[in-house]
Amino acid sequence: MYAAYSAAEFQGKTGKGGEKAGEILDNSADYDGWISKGWIQEEFLHIDVLPCTLALPRRYAFRFLEIYAVDTSQKFQVVVEDASLKAVSAADPDSVAALEDLPEDLRRIDRVSLKTLQDCMQDVFEDGPKRDRRLWIGDLRLQARTNYATFKNYDLVKRCMYLFAGLTRADGKIGACLFTEPVKQVDDTFLLDYSLFFVSILYDYYRETKDLETVRELWPSGFRQIELALDDFADGVPKRDNPLLFFIDWKEGLDRQAAGMGVFIYCLRQGAYLAGVLGEKEQQAWIEGLLADAVKRAVEVFWDRERGFFVSGEEKQISWMSQCWMVLADVLEPEQSRELMKRLLTEKPSMTPLTPYAYHHVIEALLHVGEKELALSQMRTYWGGMTALGADTFWEAFDPEQSDASPYGSAQVNSFCHAWSCTPAWLLREYF
Repeated sequence: MYAAYSAAEFQGKTGKGGEKAGEILDNSADYDGWISKGWIQEEFLHIDVLPCTLALPRRYAFRFLEIYAVDTSQKFQVVVEDASLKAVSAADPDSVAALEDLPEDLRRIDRVSLKTLQDCMQDVFEDGPKRDRRLWIGDLRLQARTNYATFKNYDLVKRCMYLFAGLTRADGKIGACLFTEPVKQVDDTFLLDYSLFFVSILYDYYRETKDLETVRELWPSGFRQIELALDDFADGVPKRDNPLLFFIDWKEGLDRQAAGMGVFIYCLRQGAYLAGVLGEKEQQAWIEGLLADAVKRAVEVFWDRERGFFVSGEEKQISWMSQCWMVLADVLEPEQSRELMKRLLTEKPSMTPLTPYAYHHVIEALLHVGEKELALSQMRTYWGGMTALGADTFWEAFDPEQSDASPYGSAQVNSFCHAWSCTPAWLLREYF
């Protein structure tokens, strides 16, 4: 797969690029999804004077290219004498050592993960090269972690952190994403888990680089997100009046309240650590007080002792993501968390994850409790399921039971090189 600009010498055409072969075969006239049809990568061009050299100005993401002559003179045929593309990335694939000691299926997953991250590393860490190429903070958190274990482009991470800190909303909240063209600006989308992840990104950056100067400069933005998060809490837990307060996953019907509580606790632990490193004792004490109260309320409100799972929302929904985020947040004792994750994989509640973003947290939670073999099994099933279908970069959404699943109502606009799916390259290096 290439994130690239293309050029060709034509004597006569229209064109269409596809990340998957199915995108070439699909008819865009049949598209019925809920986001813009304009994200389908096809161009219709009138060429009046031939021969000519045609350079397409947009950046595309494609493995397959179709050139189709809609109509032309009866006396002539279309001839493409030469074609070229310019692939672009801020990452050097030759700088990353291969994982020679792992089995071939895991090495393949690693190669595809690296290619996925490479194609998403541009002027910023993009969410994917196919659509609007925004800088999303949820993706950035996972991209940065994987980058630390692979390409080690610390300046790109630093740049993205400063962009988020410098382009907050009017109320001081860090937006879920930024537009980078034609000018850099914050989107109006707000997700509480994403704003809190600024703390997590700063924590990971410090643990990797020990760059205390940068952390000190950016910490006020992180601390402010913790303060502002309390506006969306009532009686010590996230409010229920906004079902999309958190992202967590694209899964339809997912209740996000319990998982969002887990994210809050997870980020509080990291915020307390950073405040301590910076010598901000009052802030550290305040965060630690919040943390103790939050853990207590998480158990009181969400833990169902009889069912052996965390439940979420008015319907007491049991989802994979509620369990995984409470485990990552260390709400239970370590052995309780371990038994919870094993029970999750045994009983398999029907509210499963949809995206690699969510499945990453399933695997990370398994690794967090020491279940390495179960984590590898899940990785092989999920990411290996994509490679078995021919993926050479990993996808935005994948349901092993429904390979054409889409959060948008049509897989024609799905991204098949998506940042949040790159993490096996980090997990394999960190834990194996």
